[in-house]
Amino acid sequence: MYQIKNRIYPTFDKTQKSGICNYLRAIVKQNPHKSCSEILDMFLDDEKYYLELNASRFPFLAEVIDDSDFLRDTIDYIKECIKYYDYKDKQRPLIEAKKEFEKQKRKFLQEVKMSKEKPTKKQVYYYDKLCKKYSIDKKDVNELSKLDLRDEIERILNEHSDDYKIID
Repeated sequence: MYQIKNRIYPTFDKTQKSGICNYLRAIVKQNPHKSCSEILDMFLDDEKYYLELNASRFPFLAEVIDDSDFLRDTIDYIKECIKYYDYKDKQRPLIEAKKEFEKQKRKFLQEVKMSKEKPTKKQVYYYDKLCKKYSIDKKDVNELSKLDLRDEIERILNEHSDDYKIID
């Protein structure tokens, strides 16, 4: 995509080229089911309409909108954008799987870290209050890690979760 970006629209300055390329890429992204010619027609119709109203984002297109070089460059760029978004869609499952793997890895590393730390005062306080509320014998929290105490609190809450359910 970057090679074609350097090749197209040689008469435009950097800002003009960037504006048109971004606009075309947005049109392609919003209309993934449309063909290159349909997207080109949409772009040209919109631009001609706004040029007639003197309200175009790209007033410099008035001189070149029907030029064959401009049309060829625009078609090439639209085709390249379509390829790019098709490729991106095909890569989506791999990217999602990688994200999920990274999420699980972070969770595992967090648990490893927690297994080596002492429980916080808040955890100990919360554990004491739960034990008192449900009349459970307390374990010695000095021997437990942050992870162990978290798991113990979850176990207590799961055992007594029926207390929180609404009866119909």
